[in-house]
Amino acid sequence: MSKEHTIAIVTGANRGIGFETCRQLALRGIQVIMTSRDEAKGQAAQQKLANEGLEVTYHQLDVTDSESIQRLANDIRQQYGRLDALINNAGVLIDQRGVLDTDLDTVRKTMEANVYGPWRLAQALVPLMKQGGHGRIVNLSSGMGQLSDMGSGSPAYRMSKTALNALTRMLAGSLRGSNILVNSMCPGWVRTDMGGAGAPRSVEQGAKTAVWLATLPDDGPTGGFFRDREPIPW
Repeated sequence: MSKEHTIAIVTGANRGIGFETCRQLALRGIQVIMTSRDEAKGQAAQQKLANEGLEVTYHQLDVTDSESIQRLANDIRQQYGRLDALINNAGVLIDQRGVLDTDLDTVRKTMEANVYGPWRLAQALVPLMKQGGHGRIVNLSSGMGQLSDMGSGSPAYRMSKTALNALTRMLAGSLRGSNILVNSMCPGWVRTDMGGAGAPRSVEQGAKTAVWLATLPDDGPTGGFFRDREPIPW
């Protein structure tokens, strides 16, 4: 593995936007480490990309399990000694009720996956980015987390994405000047298992901004919120 080779981790990558992000990054010649909680599904997804002639490696990862995250960090350190990009795509949408009817255990489970997972991953992997003097963190957020356009449905999901945006801002601030750029993005309403078949956008469209943010030049933005490569209100 040459030192010039860019290394990227994509979480929740066995399907949907995460899978397509792996494909688009691999097409650019980036060494992609595809992760998922379900190992069999992840390996099947890796094989799909291999059948397309794309070289993508696989690593099991449960973003709600700190030991699983530490195993990933240790393996990346041993195998590559560095990391260039982390795309926090893994997330859950498990609440459909209103704010007055939502069970708080559902909120806790949502926060574990959608906020604490990316937070733990940053704590574990930023040292590897600092070691290489280069890093890009992309947090898959949602317009449903925008305070400027806040609705009332799926409150656990909405709150988790608002909190993820706050985490983006805090990480960007703490890493300013380190050549580690941290941004949030909204993929739009995409035809995935989460978005449903009636969504207007393709996974290709949904993944494009993630790939752009993961490959930003050193003078690129940090601490921003983007859709279709354009900044959007918090």
